[in-house]
Amino acid sequence: MGLDCFFAGWFVVGNVWIFGGHSSPEENLDVAIDALLNVEKQMRLAGDVAGTKKAVVDIVELCYKARAWKTLNDQIVLLSKRRGQLKQACSKFTSFDVAVTAMVQKAMNYIDDTPDVDARIELIQTLNNVSAGKIYVEIERARLIKRLAKIKEEQGLIAEAADLMQEIAVETFGAMAKTEKIAFILEQVRLCLDRQDYMRAQILSRKISPRVFDADASKEKKKPKEGDSVVEEAPADIPSLLELKRIYYELMIGYHSHHNDYLEICRSYKAIYDIPSVKEDPAKWTPVLRKICWYLVLSPHDPMQSSLLNSTLEDKNLSELPNFRFLLKQLVTMEVIHWANLWETYKNEFETEKNLLGGSLVPKAAEDLKLRIIEHNILVVSKYYSRITLQRLSGLLCLTLQEAEKHLSDMVVSKALVAKIDRPMGIVSFQTAKDSNDVLNSWATNLEKLLDLVEKSCHQIHKETMVHKAVLKA
Repeated sequence: MGLDCFFAGWFVVGNVWIFGGHSSPEENLDVAIDALLNVEKQMRLAGDVAGTKKAVVDIVELCYKARAWKTLNDQIVLLSKRRGQLKQACSKFTSFDVAVTAMVQKAMNYIDDTPDVDARIELIQTLNNVSAGKIYVEIERARLIKRLAKIKEEQGLIAEAADLMQEIAVETFGAMAKTEKIAFILEQVRLCLDRQDYMRAQILSRKISPRVFDADASKEKKKPKEGDSVVEEAPADIPSLLELKRIYYELMIGYHSHHNDYLEICRSYKAIYDIPSVKEDPAKWTPVLRKICWYLVLSPHDPMQSSLLNSTLEDKNLSELPNFRFLLKQLVTMEVIHWANLWETYKNEFETEKNLLGGSLVPKAAEDLKLRIIEHNILVVSKYYSRITLQRLSGLLCLTLQEAEKHLSDMVVSKALVAKIDRPMGIVSFQTAKDSNDVLNSWATNLEKLLDLVEKSCHQIHKETMVHKAVLKA
């Protein structure tokens, strides 16, 4: 009540009313602040935590109601330099440390009420300088840095905003809520991607384990034991864990797209697809499932790609996209795919992808799609032929001799295929050289199969003979 009346000449300090006469509001403000500073000193030296805290908060509130932003900054700096000699009972912090925490938290509520951007930045920087190096206001400092970085980003200073965010290592903050930590790190990653600092974005993203998104939040809320640090509640503007999961994988898609890592992009889309809110809404899962299919086709052949391919084919939702189901079915079928026919069928689908959720495919997608079809065809040929001429191979692949040899050589170098080319004879051999042990093992296996077949044949002959004798006797 007293703070609302001090412009009329009266103001209250503690429980005492003081009359400032008919002085100007600035003079009244100075008198009120001096009186509160004396009260604060008495409370602090007496070790009165509640009194010290109230005096400090009253000073901040007094400056705010007077809209004296410069005075507010000056008082925050002045108050932060004071030190209490007595410690709060059962605490490692002094009574004034508790007051500084309350002061910073109170002043943070006034940031949005500043008259302009410059005043807002000045207040944030003042609070940031005051809280620097103080463990009891580390969470408040992280929030201040995040707000300052947002202002810098709105001004177009992406690099400066990213540098500000990287100063804070929130993963070491024991009292910060898990969701707030993840949101802060994701903001760091986003700014690094915006400034095209992909190496640092990768380093920061590794601070988040994907398994954290699958944790059951209901089981994690345990009653803290005595001596444990109390974890604060996350602010209202922090997204839920599942929403953070979607943001995380969207950022990972941006990172992997820069490196054209199709399999990791596909796995990221798969993780988004498995989010319940996405999987329950056809409008959300349809574009995501299309992306999964495209990036599966674009991924180089390996065991992980093959596993994802088969699991996607078993998805019931894929029946809603018959074209993509047929496309994936072609990849698992050991038959040569004609590139011209495939491209004519799926060219419109490929172009449509630009207008769907998530944007178009990576720029190299069209070239790499043709490359994957060629690699698939070479693998099919290697299954059916032990030796083949380059002329015949190039005909099956619809390529020139030079192109067929180049693609075959690239697959051999990447160890996706074992083959040897006899260039003078123009023959490709897909057989691997076997040592003596392999030859003997092969012979032993063949003999075992032969003897097993003979045994089964004898059993069938004996069975037929007994049946025939029984019929004759009858």
